[in-house]
Amino acid sequence: MNATTTTTRATEIVLPGVVEPAGLHVQVRDLPAPGQGQVVLRMDATGVSFAEQQMRLGKYYDQPAFPFVPGYDVVGTVVGTGPGVGRDLRGHRFAAVTKVGAWASHLIVEAADLVPVPDGVDAAAAETVVVNGVTAWQMMYRTAKVKRGDTIVVLGANGGVGSTLVQLARHAGIRVIGTASARHHEAVRELGAIPVDYRDPNMYARIRELAPEGVDAVFDHVGGSALHDSWRLLRRGGALVNYGSAATKDEPGNAMLPVLKLFGRLMLWNLLPNGKRAGFYNFWAGKRFRAAAFRARLTEDLTQVFALVKAGVLTPQIAARIPLPEAGAALALAESRTVLGKVVIVPEP
Repeated sequence: MNATTTTTRATEIVLPGVVEPAGLHVQVRDLPAPGQGQVVLRMDATGVSFAEQQMRLGKYYDQPAFPFVPGYDVVGTVVGTGPGVGRDLRGHRFAAVTKVGAWASHLIVEAADLVPVPDGVDAAAAETVVVNGVTAWQMMYRTAKVKRGDTIVVLGANGGVGSTLVQLARHAGIRVIGTASARHHEAVRELGAIPVDYRDPNMYARIRELAPEGVDAVFDHVGGSALHDSWRLLRRGGALVNYGSAATKDEPGNAMLPVLKLFGRLMLWNLLPNGKRAGFYNFWAGKRFRAAAFRARLTEDLTQVFALVKAGVLTPQIAARIPLPEAGAALALAESRTVLGKVVIVPEP
């Protein structure tokens, strides 16, 4: 197929170093022509995740050197194609996980990384469940392997991943206990979970009152010293799935040290003869050495999630829609820990 050759001018948000959210820069540049197997994607929606918050602090594992354009995932429309890519992709909407680079009006993406977004699904709604939806789906079904009738605990049930976990679990006939601040309890209850105040010093005791025989899975993005309390909530055969270390995100020093300690603790717990399981969920597991299998699994799981969104079973929780040039305000809002769902960045009006 012939490649498109039109020059594309892109507006990009640059993270120049360890700065406050207001310190992000806006730059405009001409994108190079898409290469073999690549497309030019016009951004319809991107978002703010915990990853960008850590990158701002220079504490995200394997982040590029400053300066760079952040943006972990994107939903957009193909407006240009490189050699080896069919022109019939143009004009169609896709999602992609980029890790960096998505906070831009236009970006170059590998065509192999594109996952079709169903017709009729709003771009911001689709963006909200790209990484969050795949993370929740894979943690439930590929890692914890929960089933109908189980009871699970979701820490941060008001967050992007947490609110998705709650909805997926309730749809599957699973009882959910979800932690959140008191201001979000009604919303968490409407999603289908039993809310517990995460600021309550007796939070874990309260959860044990709700599930005196233990729970089948705990989904914990907090880490830190309280991880042991999450482990103790499990009944025999239960699974602790950790997928972050929010409790240590502001600690000075080497960003990997708390994570390495966390890995060691989880591995040690797996050796105990109590029938429980503990593990760390890594979204990128297998990408480096089994790229084709990683992409196939991502496409399969995200397609399932998109189908639930289109069917109205899964309602994406959009905290706010903020134009691209105001990405600093979007980042600050996400870091405020006051929102329900995900802060979405949209094109400039």
